[in-house]
Parts: sequence; C-alpha cells; structure tokens
Amino acid sequence: MPLTKPQRDEIEKLLRDERERALRILNRAVEDSAGEQDRAGDLSSMPLHLADRGTDTMQDELDAANATRLSRQLAEIDAALERLYGNPDGFGVCEKTGRDIPIGRLRVIPWARTIEQEVE
Repeated sequence: MPLTKPQRDEIEKLLRDERERALRILNRAVEDSAGEQDRAGDLSSMPLHLADRGTDTMQDELDAANATRLSRQLAEIDAALERLYGNPDGFGVCEKTGRDIPIGRLRVIPWARTIEQEVE
C-alpha cells in the first residue's frame, strides 16, 4: 500500500530537516577547520611536540571521515527527495523486493531505499 499524502508530507519534512542539519554540520566543520589555528592562539600551524602532531592528524582524519559520511548522507537525502517528487506514489517501495518499506523505518531513515539495512 503506497504512503498516504499525510505520510509523504511527513517524510518530506523529515528529509528537508535532515538535509538542513547535514548542511549545517558540514558548513560548521569547514568554518571550524579554517579558523582552528586562530582560536588556538598558535603562531604556527606546526605543533611543537610529536604527540600533538599525532593528535592533530587523528582529529583531521576523524573530521574528514565524518565529512565524507555526511556528504554521502546528503546525496542519499537529495536522491530521496528526487524520488519523492518524481514518483510520489512509488516512494517507500523497496528497490530489492518491491514491497512497501514500513513507515516506522522511513521515520527513522527517511531516505531508505530498502526494507533492510544495507551494509557498506
């Protein structure tokens, strides 16, 4: 059974809210990395101690991994919005099985394409 109009409206709002949240976090990460040296009060971007360099490298890698994850999530959200607008009656149908994705799953992961969680 396809989603009802109120359910589609609810999912659209969830997608738009998640999109806004992801963009806000990504933009904040870019701003933080640009102003990090200024806030720390360092005169140089080179750490004075080897352990500091390791900590900085680890944090940079963690930030990059989070940005990558958020960018992928943003792409999934945009694709879900395109599916929702392009074929509203077909939205919420599992791409693998053709069965309806439970509304509870869509409320948690509104960009879900399948009934089951896919492992990357």
